[in-house]
Amino acid sequence: MDPLIKSQLLYQLSYTPVSAAVACATSGEGAEHTRSLRQSKASIGGNFMAKRDISGVVDFQYLEGFTAGDGDVIEEVLGLFREQAAIWSNLLDPAADGWRDAVHTIKGAARGIGAVALGDACARAEADGPGALDGVRDALDAALSDIAAYLHERALQSLRTPRS
Repeated sequence: MDPLIKSQLLYQLSYTPVSAAVACATSGEGAEHTRSLRQSKASIGGNFMAKRDISGVVDFQYLEGFTAGDGDVIEEVLGLFREQAAIWSNLLDPAADGWRDAVHTIKGAARGIGAVALGDACARAEADGPGALDGVRDALDAALSDIAAYLHERALQSLRTPRS
């Protein structure tokens, strides 16, 4: 894979408008809530989902094409997206000062991985204001569910593939 493309993907997904500590403090629920949210999403997505659970809100063919099918890069990019989503989720509150920055960041990251519906929901929130944040949260949850199912399917495939 072209190092420039990889660096652009990783940059887009690693950019966060505020630190994790600020994001946790903004939510009023703190780091414990973020850890618990991440663990619950990981346990749901990591253990029980399979390919049939992919809803199509993330275009994984786009991501696979953009990364030239490099499985390590795909997993790294999607892992970063999932980690950042825990921080972004805390900022998707109309009372949070950074909600606009978070929505803008999510929009770019979503489009970078092929989550077009999430990118569109973010664009609507940028145009319409905080009343559209529910749509962003719903689209983010749907994208995270698809990512979990996709990564689970990749893990299952790796178990089925004979090693040489």
